[in-house]
Amino acid sequence: MAAISARFMAAILIMAAHAAATTASAQNAPGKSNYPNRAIRILLPFPPGGGSDIVARKIGQKMTERWGQQVVVDNRPGAGGNIAAEAAANAAPDGYTLFVAASAQLAVNPAVYPKLPFDPAKSFAPISLVGSVPNMLVTNPSLPVHSLKEFIAFAKARPGQLNYATAGSGSTAHLSVELLKLETGINLVHVPYRGATPALTDVISGQVPLMMSGIPSVLGHVKAGKLRALGITALKRSQVAPEIPAFAETIPKFEAIVWYGMLAPAGTPADIVDKLNEEVLNILRMNDAKEIFAAQGIEIIGSSPAEFAAYIKSELAKWAVVVKKSGTKAD
Repeated sequence: MAAISARFMAAILIMAAHAAATTASAQNAPGKSNYPNRAIRILLPFPPGGGSDIVARKIGQKMTERWGQQVVVDNRPGAGGNIAAEAAANAAPDGYTLFVAASAQLAVNPAVYPKLPFDPAKSFAPISLVGSVPNMLVTNPSLPVHSLKEFIAFAKARPGQLNYATAGSGSTAHLSVELLKLETGINLVHVPYRGATPALTDVISGQVPLMMSGIPSVLGHVKAGKLRALGITALKRSQVAPEIPAFAETIPKFEAIVWYGMLAPAGTPADIVDKLNEEVLNILRMNDAKEIFAAQGIEIIGSSPAEFAAYIKSELAKWAVVVKKSGTKAD
C-alpha cells in the first residue's frame, strides 16, 4: 500500500512539474494571447524632438497606459536613419522591438544610398501607416510671386537662375523640388544646407530666394510675415494651415510628403502584428493623440498592415525614378 502511495505521489509531482513547465513556456512564447508580458522598445531613426520622435513617444505612452508594460523609445540617429533601420531589421521577431520609420528610410534611402544593410520591402513586417507631414515651398517676400502658378511661370522665364535651399541633399524636401522640376520642366539650382535652421536664416535674409521644408519648420515664419508660402506638397490642404493651397490644386495628383509608420522585424507572428495594428489604430482615434499630432502639422492616416506594405512598394518605385532622373546623391 505504501509503495502504491509513493508511486501515486511521484506521478502527481511529475504531472505538476509538466504543467508548470508548459505554463512557463506559454508565457515566454510569442503570441497574441499573452503579448506583451515585458517591456517593448521602439527604435527611432532621429534625435529626440522631431516628428518621428513625437509620434513614437505618444504611441508608446498610450501603449504603456493601456497594456501595463513599459514602452521605451530608443533614439538611434545617424546615416540618414539607416543605423536604426538596420538594428530593427536584425532584432528578434517577437514583437518586443518595434521601429517607427519615416519615408526617408523606407522609400528614399534605397535609391540614394548605393548599398543598404536591410531591404525595406523584405526586412520588416509593416504594422500601420501613422501620419504624414507635407513639405511647404516658401520664398523671401521680395520674390515677385504669390502662388505656385506664378512661380512656375517666373522660373520658366529664368532657367537655372533661381536657387532653392533645403536641409540637405537626398532629403524629402530636396526630392520634392526635384519632382516639381520633373513635373513642370522648370530648372532650379539646389543649395543644400546642414539642417533647416541655417537654410531658413539665408532665405529670410534674402541670400537664397526660396526653400522647401517641412511645415513645422517654416509655418511660424510664414505667419510672422518673414516668408511667403506658395503651397504644400500634398493632395489636399493641411489642417494646420488651411489657407495655403495644396500643390495638387495646380499640378494634379502631385504629392511629396514625409510619412511615418510603425513596423516590426520580418517574421514577427501575424497575430502580434494584428494586435499592434489594432492598438495603433485605437490610439490614433484618441482626442489627445489627435491634438498632439495636429500641433506638429502631422496628418493622421492609419492603415492595415497590407495597405502599408503596398504603400511602401509604391513609394519605393516613385522615388527611385526621381532620384535616378535628378542624379541625387546622399551628402
